[in-house]
Amino acid sequence: MEHKVAYLSQQWRDEAEKRLKAELSPEKMKHLTSSVAYVYVDCPDGKIKYLYFKMDNGQFSKILVGENDPPDADFRVTGPYEIFASLTQGKIKAQWALMRGKLKLKGNMVKALKLASLADRMNKIFESIPTHY
Repeated sequence: MEHKVAYLSQQWRDEAEKRLKAELSPEKMKHLTSSVAYVYVDCPDGKIKYLYFKMDNGQFSKILVGENDPPDADFRVTGPYEIFASLTQGKIKAQWALMRGKLKLKGNMVKALKLASLADRMNKIFESIPTHY
């Protein structure tokens, strides 16, 4: 049986970084320079957690997981743990969750909607990580 890592743990972050860097070239990332913080509320342990990405010219320069407030980012997406878990399991798409108010976005909505396909590509990679939620 495949070893599963805990969602949002340091081991999950390390595996996510390895897979993102291997599968998303700067070209596939459209040489994007930006940052995004996913803020998870209603986590099973009662805490607020975050997943933070910084991209420079299409390369992931920083990927962090933590508790409470994330670093400042161009985009901040806040929502329930269960919605983010559904995204990373491939059950729903980012744009669907945003447009239906399941996730709240702070940042430029037009730019964010253009980046929704990138978020879905990233979530497809997360889906491949053996994870227990």
